[in-house]
Amino acid sequence: MNIREQFEKREKNFMSPFGCQSAQSQGRQRAEASCPIRTAFQVDRDRIVYSNAFRRLKHKTQVFLNPLGDEYRTRLTHTLEVPQIARTIARAMFLNEDLAEAIALGHDLGHTPFGHGGEAILQEIHSPSFSHHKQSLRVVDIIENNGRGLNLTHEVRDGIVKHSKGYGKILPDDPNELACTIEGRIVRISDIMAYLNHDLDDAIRSGVIHETQVPGVCSRTIGRTHQERATTMIRDLVFSSRAVGGRLHLAMSDEVFDAMTTLRTFLYDNVYRSDKVHREFVKAKKILSELYDYLLRNEAVLETELTRMGIADCLKNGGAREQVVCDFIASMTDRHALSLYEKIFFPTPTV
Repeated sequence: MNIREQFEKREKNFMSPFGCQSAQSQGRQRAEASCPIRTAFQVDRDRIVYSNAFRRLKHKTQVFLNPLGDEYRTRLTHTLEVPQIARTIARAMFLNEDLAEAIALGHDLGHTPFGHGGEAILQEIHSPSFSHHKQSLRVVDIIENNGRGLNLTHEVRDGIVKHSKGYGKILPDDPNELACTIEGRIVRISDIMAYLNHDLDDAIRSGVIHETQVPGVCSRTIGRTHQERATTMIRDLVFSSRAVGGRLHLAMSDEVFDAMTTLRTFLYDNVYRSDKVHREFVKAKKILSELYDYLLRNEAVLETELTRMGIADCLKNGGAREQVVCDFIASMTDRHALSLYEKIFFPTPTV
């Protein structure tokens, strides 16, 4: 019995029957030999962490574009906070921590530069159906590894594409919105817990809002500090979830759930849609729109940039030019977009 098989045996003896055991994975799109040391989901986690797309998250916006302060969250720090929450919940429920971590680490790989503003721009200039969660699946299936993808397991891919909820229900009723594993569903709620906490923290730090503006019910019910809020949300989910009809049903108390919903509405109204944030997204729209149009008309420049990014085979795989440009734009970091825009559109001194 090799090391991986020992891990799989331990999972069988230790995990809740509601969890997804590594040995029970539905497999990968392309068959490959199993690692003698790591389980399938541990392999997926490593492939995500070592990917180019993961490294680029450090220079992608969470909420505030290109912040000067070192303490503000980026898309990478958000991506690191989500698996911490997901692992804590999965561990408390005796579920598969490795699966939850892999999904959480990969959930935002397809996020655009300039945060959700970039996503909205690509919906306008490329396709209304563009979304960062679908793009994350394209990244791991097609774009990464110079067009070969990461060949992740079905369960991780499913959790990635179904993690997003937009402004929809925190705990959805529609089974079509739910991941096929309970670990994937935990990542969905962990994502919300993470951004509610750190986006509020950053909004106060930036001066967009003052802590006295936070609805009183939120402070009283889930806490006044980042630590208090995270602890309350996690504990409430763990202790409120129940087995129903042979399946684990994720649930929260009415009091905490209502406070979370109130906090999310407050952030949308006062932070995400604030004039200060919106003004910067208007500038970002101009940058990405003009880059998109320029790259559609200049294949040589596009191919050079794709080569530098390590995804040149995307152009050679026969995809529509518009899709290739969209993939490139979505893969860019904030600073790459700003730098390329300056290089293309700003005048260069001749003497």
